[in-house]
Amino acid sequence: MEQPLFDDLLQSLKEAKAIAHCEMPASRRFTVNTPDVKVLREQLGLSQSEFAQLMRVSTKTLQNWEQHRRNPTGPAAALLKIVLTEPDVALRVLHA
Repeated sequence: MEQPLFDDLLQSLKEAKAIAHCEMPASRRFTVNTPDVKVLREQLGLSQSEFAQLMRVSTKTLQNWEQHRRNPTGPAAALLKIVLTEPDVALRVLHA
């Protein structure tokens, strides 16, 4: 490995450590606000098993989201936002 590349990687690791230990602020942060899964499910009038099947997750995962033991991330969080914003379209497409 070339020395300049190694030095850049080493500096990045030092910065990551400092950010993790709250010694330096992150240059950017991303937050994804996920809806309250239980409220969303109840608004749709679906049981836990029906909504879990619709979301393609296990019932246990859905229960963890509803009880705030875990938070949906990635594609699940995006899909929940779509269901919240356009429930009729999302349900029609997901049931197809």
